[in-house]
Amino acid sequence: MTSTYTDLDWLAINTIRTLSIDAVQAANSGHPGMPLGAAPMAYVLWTRFLRFDPADPSWPDRDRFVLSAGHGSMLLYSLLHLTGYDLSLDELRRFRQWGSKTPGHPERHVTPGVEVSTGPLGQGFGNGVGMAIAEAFLAATYNRPGYTLFDHYTYAIVSDGDLMEGVAAEAASLAGHLKLGKLIYLYDDNRISLDGPTDLTFTEDVLLRFEAYGWHTARVDDGNDLDAIEAAIRAAQAVRDRPSLIAVRTTIGYGSPLAGTHRVHGSPLGIDGVRATKQALGWDPDTTFFVPDEVRSYMRSALERGAALRADWQARFEAYAVAYPAEAQQLRQALAGTLPDGWEAQLPTFDPADGDLATRDASGKTIQALYRAIPWMIGGSADLSESTKTPYTTTKSFQAITRNERVIWFGVREHGMGAILNGMAAHGGVKPYGGTFLVFSDYMRGAIRLAALSHHPVIYVFTHDSIGLGEDGPTHQPVEHLAALRAIPNLWVIRPADANETVVAWQVALERSDGPTALILSRQKLPVFDRPAASAEGVRRGAYVLRDADGSAPQIILMASGSEVALALSAQTVLAARGVAARVVSFPSWELFALQPQEYRDAVLPPSVRARLAIEAGVSQGWERWVGDHGDCVSIETFGASAPYQVLFQQYGFTTDSIVARAMAVFERSAG
Repeated sequence: MTSTYTDLDWLAINTIRTLSIDAVQAANSGHPGMPLGAAPMAYVLWTRFLRFDPADPSWPDRDRFVLSAGHGSMLLYSLLHLTGYDLSLDELRRFRQWGSKTPGHPERHVTPGVEVSTGPLGQGFGNGVGMAIAEAFLAATYNRPGYTLFDHYTYAIVSDGDLMEGVAAEAASLAGHLKLGKLIYLYDDNRISLDGPTDLTFTEDVLLRFEAYGWHTARVDDGNDLDAIEAAIRAAQAVRDRPSLIAVRTTIGYGSPLAGTHRVHGSPLGIDGVRATKQALGWDPDTTFFVPDEVRSYMRSALERGAALRADWQARFEAYAVAYPAEAQQLRQALAGTLPDGWEAQLPTFDPADGDLATRDASGKTIQALYRAIPWMIGGSADLSESTKTPYTTTKSFQAITRNERVIWFGVREHGMGAILNGMAAHGGVKPYGGTFLVFSDYMRGAIRLAALSHHPVIYVFTHDSIGLGEDGPTHQPVEHLAALRAIPNLWVIRPADANETVVAWQVALERSDGPTALILSRQKLPVFDRPAASAEGVRRGAYVLRDADGSAPQIILMASGSEVALALSAQTVLAARGVAARVVSFPSWELFALQPQEYRDAVLPPSVRARLAIEAGVSQGWERWVGDHGDCVSIETFGASAPYQVLFQQYGFTTDSIVARAMAVFERSAG
C-alpha cells in the first residue's frame, strides 16, 4: 500500500527532533531521548487528528493533549512553536532558563498550549482521565439534538515510567470502568527507563493488564511507521465504549550514537553527539534551531484549520443560545469559572438551638445545597462518602450510561482521584471536588502539590481531622497532616470551628479561581457558636476575634482552629474568673490570614500582647509564626491511640483545665 506521507512529513519530523536536541544541548540539561524516539507518533497525532487553534488555546471544544512523559518537554515545545502558538524560537533557545516559557517540564499557565503540568510520572495519565470525564459530563449535560457543543478527544503520550506508577493504575482502572471511549493514549514503548532497560523491573504484559482494566489495546511494531500509527489511532477512535492504549515500539534517542540505551534518557548528547545525530537524520550538522521554510509553512497551516474549527463551534454555540438560552447562560458561566447569580441564597445557616453538629455534617448539608445552586459542581469521594458526607447515592451517579450525573464514585483510589480532579479543573466547565479522610491526604499529596503549582481550583474535603476520630486509632488519626498541607505553597487550608464557619469555608473555596483549597472537617460533633450570623464571615480573613475579653484589653490571646476553638472559649471563662482577660481568636486558615493587611493582622494579634497560646490537636510546627517568642502551643507531638475521643482529648491535654494551666504559665512568664 502506498503511504500517504511524503518527504515533507519526514522533514517536519526531523525538524521536531533537531529542535529538541538543540535546545537540550543549549541548556546543557534535559531529556533528548524521548523526543527523538516519539517525534513520529506525536507528528501523526498533531497533524492528522488533533483539533486545536493555536490562536485560541482555550477554545472549549478543542481536543486535549497531555504529555504525561513530561521529561520529553522539548517534543511538546517544538510542536507548539511549529504549529503557531505564541512560543517563539527564541523561547526554545532559552529552554530551562530563568523566566522562559520553556521550563524543564511542561507547566500550565507558563507555556501557551500546555494543558497540564506534567513530569511527576503518572500524573498526566490521571489528568487525561479527568479531562475525559469533564468532556463526557458536559456533552451529556449541554448537547442537544442538532446542537453538539462538546465532542472532543483527550490524547496523551505516556511512558514506561508513567505506567509503572500506582497513580496511573488507579486512574486506568476507573477509566475502564467508566468506559471513557474518547480517551486515547499513545504508549512510548521504548523499553528504557533512567536506570537501564525496563526488563530490570518491568516485565509484565502491559497490554494484557490494560485489557483487564477494560481498555481497547493495540500495538504498532515500528515507531517510524507513520501509516501504522495513523491506522491504530483511527481504530481507537472507532471504539466508543472503551478507552484506548496504543503501544508504539520506539527507539529512545533514535538516530543518536546512544540510541536504545538509558544513557540518552536524561543527559545532553554533547556537541559531537548532536552533530552525529543530525548527520544520521540527513540534517546539516552545522545548523542549530533550524526550521526549513517549507516545514514552517506546512505546520503553520494549523492556524487556518484551527480558526475554521473554532469559528464553526462559535456559530453552533450562537445558534444553541437562541434555541436554549438558559442552558447557554449556564454554560457561559461554567466555562468562565464563575458562579450563578444568587447562588449563596441556598446555603444553610445553623443555630445553636439545633444542637451540636460535626463540621463534616455541616459540610454535607452545604454540598446538598450547592448541588441545587451550581449545576456544574461535580465530584465525590474515595469510597468514603457516608463518612465524608459527600453525596451518597447508588442510583444517581456518573457512570458509563449516566454521564449527566454529578456524583463520582472514585473508589479506593485517593491518588488517582487527586490527579483526575486536576484534569477536570484543567478541562474547565466544571467545579470539581473530592473527599477522603485527612490522614489519606498523604496518598494524594503529589496531585495536591501539582494542583497548587498549576493554580487548579480544586476543592478537597478532608474529614476525620484529628485524634477526635477516636477508636480507629493512630493509623487513621492525622497528627502531622495539617502542617504538611500548610507547607504547600498556594494551597489554602481551612479548618472551620463550627457549622457556620464551614459554610463560609465552602464559599471561600468555591469563589477561589487561582488555586486549590483543603477543607479540614471534624468527625465528632461540635457546638454551634452563639454569635451574630455575620461573625462567621471572619473565616474569609483567615483569623478573627471570636470573643474578646469583657471590658478590658486582652492580657493573653488564645488562638485555635477547628474543634479546639470551643476549648479556647471554655478556658477564657475560667481565666476571666481568675482575673486574666483573654481574647479568643478563631484561626481557621493561616494562608488567608497571611494575605491580610498588616493593620488587620495587628488588630487581631496586637504586637503588644506577647502572651499567646495556640491550641490545635496536631503537631505545633508552624504555629511559632503566630505565637511569637513568648508564646506556647498546646499540641500533639506523637501519634495518637485507639480510644473514645473524649478519653484521647483528656489524655493528650485537650481539656479546659489543662489549657487554663498552660495559659497561666504563658501569662506569668510574659508578665515576668
